[in-house]
Amino acid sequence: MVKYLPIVLLYSVILLLTQVLILNNIYLWGYINPFIYIFVIIMLPFEFTVWVSLVIAFLLGISVDFFSNTPGLHTAATLTMTYFRPSVLRLIAPREGYDSGTKPEIKEQGVMWYLRYTGFMVLIHHIFLFYLEVFSFSSFFETLFRVFVSWIFSMILIILIQFLIQKPNN
Repeated sequence: MVKYLPIVLLYSVILLLTQVLILNNIYLWGYINPFIYIFVIIMLPFEFTVWVSLVIAFLLGISVDFFSNTPGLHTAATLTMTYFRPSVLRLIAPREGYDSGTKPEIKEQGVMWYLRYTGFMVLIHHIFLFYLEVFSFSSFFETLFRVFVSWIFSMILIILIQFLIQKPNN
């Protein structure tokens, strides 16, 4: 577990800076807000315990909140997403389970598995974040639309990042 911490820290810094300096300033057509910083949580190795994952999610969320002036919104959303991560992993687990030393990557788990996993995780984050942001169900369908289009845009960016950092097969 300790051997993965430097790469998690590196990804956290790079994605956090990208999120707060570039993507937080993108608000396409009044609905689309891309969030790629959650890729750090998505790519955490299977061996990470729940409490370590929650600490990483808290630090990541509070950092985004600090730079975005959104006290607690991103922290709550990343903690919620991370809390549900073990359930999502159990829900989509292969019949034989996860091999020791594998990571949640396309090349190790396959494209369909990765799309289901990432899709569930991003959806949990976006639903919680956007509905907590409006804190009302009066604009339920408008918020649902924002969740959906932001989910699509975030998924595209996260998959692109996954392909960019993926090492080629030897």
